[in-house]
Amino acid sequence: MEYVLRTPISEQEVRMLRVGDLITVDGLVVTLRDAGHKRAIEYLKSGRRLPIDLSGLILYHMGPVVRMGERGWEIVSAGPTTSTRLEQYESDLIKKTGVRLIVGKGGMGAKTAEACKRFGAAYAIYPGGAGALAAEAIESVEKVEWLDLGIPEAMWILRVRGFGPLMITIDSTGRDFYGERRGAIEENMKRMLESGGLWR
Repeated sequence: MEYVLRTPISEQEVRMLRVGDLITVDGLVVTLRDAGHKRAIEYLKSGRRLPIDLSGLILYHMGPVVRMGERGWEIVSAGPTTSTRLEQYESDLIKKTGVRLIVGKGGMGAKTAEACKRFGAAYAIYPGGAGALAAEAIESVEKVEWLDLGIPEAMWILRVRGFGPLMITIDSTGRDFYGERRGAIEENMKRMLESGGLWR
C-alpha cells in the first residue's frame, strides 16, 4: 500500500502501516544523530523538556550538509545515516516522547521493534545516496537546536513536503523486515553447514 501522512501523525494512522508499505510525508521532521540522541535521553531522564514536542512527529537519523544563505540556513544534502548504532536509545525515545515514525537506513533491532509494537510507532528507510533528492523535499528550516554539538549532530527542525518514498521495515505489530531476513540467512547457513556446505 502507499500512503501520504501529515504531521502530527496519530497512533491510529501508524497502526495501519505494514512492512513493505510506501509512504511520503508532509509536515515537521526532526533530525537527531548519536550525540543528539544521547542528549535527548539525558534531558528526558532528568525531567527537562526537549526543545520540541516530538509527539506525532517524524524523527530522521540524518546529519545535514548545510549552508547559510540570504534567508538563513539551507539544506544542501539530507541523506540518512545508519540507524543501528542508535538502537540503544530509540526504545526509550519512542516510549517517552510519542514520536510516531523513525526514518533512517539499515534497519534497527529488537528493542526498537518491541517499542514500536507497544507504543504505536514505525521505522522506515530512506534510500542511501539520495541526500540531494531528500533536500529537495525540505521547504524550510524551522529551527535548529543544540548547535554546540556540531552541525551534523544538532537537532534540525525541518518542514517537508513530499518527503519520500519511505519504506516501512518495522511496523507496529513488531514485524521487522531486516530481522526476518537475518533470521532466514542464519537458518540457511546453519542447514548448509550441517549438510556439508558448498563443498559436499
